[in-house]
Amino acid sequence: MNRKKEVLILGFALFSMFFGAGNLLFPPSVGVAVGENWFQAGLGFFLTGIGLPLLGILAFTKVGSLDEFANKVSNKFNILYSTILILVIGPLFAIPRTGSTTFEMGVLPLFPNHNPLFIAIATSVLFFGLTLFLVLNESSITDILGKFLTPIILTILILITVLGITNDLGTPVKSVIQGNQFSYGFISGYQTMDALASVLFGVIIIRGLEGKGITDSKEQKFFLSNAGFIAAIGLGFIYLSLIYLGAQISSLKGLSTAQTTLTLAQLTLGHIGKVAFGVCVAAACLTTSVGLVALASEWFSKLINISYKKLAAIICLFSAVLSVAGLDHIISLSVPVLVVLYPVTIVLILLNIFGVKNHLSFKFVVITTLLISIAEICGLNLSFIPFAKEGFAWVIPALVVFILSTLIKSDVTVSESI
Repeated sequence: MNRKKEVLILGFALFSMFFGAGNLLFPPSVGVAVGENWFQAGLGFFLTGIGLPLLGILAFTKVGSLDEFANKVSNKFNILYSTILILVIGPLFAIPRTGSTTFEMGVLPLFPNHNPLFIAIATSVLFFGLTLFLVLNESSITDILGKFLTPIILTILILITVLGITNDLGTPVKSVIQGNQFSYGFISGYQTMDALASVLFGVIIIRGLEGKGITDSKEQKFFLSNAGFIAAIGLGFIYLSLIYLGAQISSLKGLSTAQTTLTLAQLTLGHIGKVAFGVCVAAACLTTSVGLVALASEWFSKLINISYKKLAAIICLFSAVLSVAGLDHIISLSVPVLVVLYPVTIVLILLNIFGVKNHLSFKFVVITTLLISIAEICGLNLSFIPFAKEGFAWVIPALVVFILSTLIKSDVTVSESI
């Protein structure tokens, strides 16, 4: 086996898994919001947009399956957590977001003088009708589209970046975000949902390695860590470029999330380039939608007594209705859920990566993180907790609880041995 070649192939595969519309939508908006503080916010965005997804992948060298990811808290919690996870990256937010993004970036620019609501409804019906057709027929069209679309979009992004840097798009202005710019970037990175998806991608990567005869955990770590480095370079280029370019047009106000990215495309490539970029992103959304609908349908068909095909139809119908609400509305609805779900996912990833065996630690740390995150969303005053103002009220309590639960377990073990 040519290890370098396998690492390279796995690295590109990993990049393709993470690469989606969300990776293009949110970095420019962060740049516009933070303006001259784009670098500090960019570092925070890098951690959630790149660091956490890669850690999520590595966590699966320890657990091996989704059924074991949160099982040390309890089996019921693991099922509940996994279900919520799939709902979030499925029919509640991520799937409808693909339809809204398709409308705002791929279709609306082609019909600027028509009724937006009518176009949105028509787009949603066609988009999710095609999604359902591809899911039920297990077509390879999405794989073909994915293989061609990723290089095309990357080529367009490189052009946008080069032209954006070499041409004077504008001057970054003062940030409109109050407070810590790093934490703003960190929390904004939640919207990519890549860390949540990595929990599911881990299963695919590990199975792929095992299918090639790579079963040793050290070997799996070698391939994953090196492939992760390749994927991180690709994602890092996209994030850094788009956050920086977004900062250059931070004087422009009132742009929606989709409009920000399209504005960059138009300023650098002209109207035709903007339309071409929008159509490519819309097609990429289709591949994402098909994959997520199939994933959610498979999970819920095992969980409840409804067939895979019926669930796929229900999910597509629900997503079609929700997508008409608009991209920014879907994003605003997802914020409180992600602010609760992400910290829990982060501690689960870390506990699994470090191979913590203590079930007591899993239970207490996860429950503590969950309760504090919920309290934060409910508006309770947690300013007495370190880092609460930055949006990380859960960090210190989770660390303290982990240390105490470890000590308690150690004391119990010593007592039993005596």
